Amino acid sequence: MSPQPVNVKPEDVNITEQRGRYTVSIVSCERAGIIHACLFAEAGFKVLCTDMNRNLISYVAKGKSPFLKSEVEPILKKYLKKGFLKAMNDVESTITQSDIVVIATPIKTDEKGNVSYANVEKACKRVGSNIHRGSLVIVVSVVGIGIIEGLIKETLENTSGLKVGVDFGLAYSPLLTSVEQTLEDAKNRKRIIAATDKTSLKKASAIIKTITKNDVVEAENVKTAEAATIFQIAQQDVGIALANELALFCEKKGIDYPQVQRLIEASKSDISLLSRLSSLSPPREAYLLLEEAENLGVKLRIPVVARELNEEMFKRIISLIREALKTCGKPLRRAKISLLGISQTPNTKDSIKPLTKKLVRTLERKGVKVRVYDPYFSSHELTEMGYPTKKNLTENMEGADCIVIMTSHERFKRLNLKRLKVIMKKPAAIIDLVGVVEPNKAEVEGFTYRGLGRGVKKR
Repeated sequence: MSPQPVNVKPEDVNITEQRGRYTVSIVSCERAGIIHACLFAEAGFKVLCTDMNRNLISYVAKGKSPFLKSEVEPILKKYLKKGFLKAMNDVESTITQSDIVVIATPIKTDEKGNVSYANVEKACKRVGSNIHRGSLVIVVSVVGIGIIEGLIKETLENTSGLKVGVDFGLAYSPLLTSVEQTLEDAKNRKRIIAATDKTSLKKASAIIKTITKNDVVEAENVKTAEAATIFQIAQQDVGIALANELALFCEKKGIDYPQVQRLIEASKSDISLLSRLSSLSPPREAYLLLEEAENLGVKLRIPVVARELNEEMFKRIISLIREALKTCGKPLRRAKISLLGISQTPNTKDSIKPLTKKLVRTLERKGVKVRVYDPYFSSHELTEMGYPTKKNLTENMEGADCIVIMTSHERFKRLNLKRLKVIMKKPAAIIDLVGVVEPNKAEVEGFTYRGLGRGVKKR
C-alpha cells in the first residue's frame, strides 16, 4: 500500500460543514498571509495566524489589519468573535495544532535587486521543528525555481526528522499579488497547484479549490509551477515596460495614451495595451527570473531591459514635476508640493505605496517643502509615520505650487478645479500619475498639467 502522508480527506474538504474539523495555520501576517487567513476563514476552516513580529500579531488579534482595511477588518473581527480565527504569538503551539500549514512569508530584495530567502528559511525551521505526521504544508509565497524541492523541503525535513511524501505533504500554490490587488481579486484568481507527490497534490488541490471562485490548474511537477509563476511576472514586467515606453512616446507626440487604449479596447482588437503604467517600485518577485538567469549564465535581454526601463520611471516622475514647475516659471528648489494619495489600493486604507518615502526624501533633498495627504489616513497617523501633513485636504493644498496625484481615490476624481486654483499659489501645476484629472479641464482652469502618457498641450 502506498504511503498516505496527509491526514486531510478531500471528501471532508468538499463539504463546507466538515471543514471546521481542520485547523489551518497561516505563517506570516503580511499581505499574502492576511489574505489567506480571510479566505480560509470564509471557507469554513479554523484559522490560526502567527508571525515572528509580535506587534503585528497583537494588531491582528484586535481585528485590525495594515492591509486592505475596509475589506479585511470586518472579516477578521467576524471570525475572531466566532472563535474560528485566532492570532497567536506562540509559533510552536500554532503549528502543533494544525492539520494544514500555509507558509506565506515573502522573499526580500535589497536596493540592487538581490533576493534573500533568509526569512523564508527561518519560517520553515519554525514549521519543521513543530510539524507532526499527517500534516500538509502549502507554500503560497512566490519563490524561484528549485526552492520548494531544495531549500524549503530540505529545511523542513532536517528540522522535523520527517520525510516529505512519507510523513507529511508539501505543496506549492503561489498567490500572484499585484500592487492594487484586493481580497476580491484574490478570490477570483486562477491558482496553480503543484506538489512533491500525487497524494499531496490531490489533497492540496481540493483545499485550494475551497478558497477560489476560479479554476485550479494542476502542474506536472513543482519546478514547472515555479517557472510558470516567475515567467508570468516577467511577462507582466515586460508589458509594463512597453506601456511606459508608449506612454513616453505619446507625451512627446501630443497623444493621450488612455484614449488610445480605450479605442483599442472598444474596437475589440486582438491586440491590447497594458492599462496600468508603472510609477511604483517594482514587485520584489520581478527579480527572481533575473537572478536565476544570472546564476545559469544565461542572458535574458528583454526581461533585463524591461526591468531597467521600469526602474527609470521614478526619474521620469521627478522630470515631470521639474518640467511643470519650470513652465509655471518656478524652480524646483523652495517649491511647495502636495502629494495626494499614499495608499497602495484606491478607495481603502492599505499599506503605503513604496514610491512615497523615496519621493518625499528625494524632493526634500532638492529643497522642496513637501506635504502628504490621503483621505484614508488621519493627520496623526501620517505624522507618526514621519510624513509632513496638515489637518485636511484644503490645508494641504493651500499655497502649494504643485500637487502630485499618486492614488486614484474617488475623492481625487471629484477635485473642484475652480476652488483649487483659488487656494493654490498661481500659476500652479498638477502632476497626475494615475489619470484621474481630465487634462483639458485642468488647462482651461489655468493649470499646467502633466501626466504619465498624457500628451497634452504644453502651457
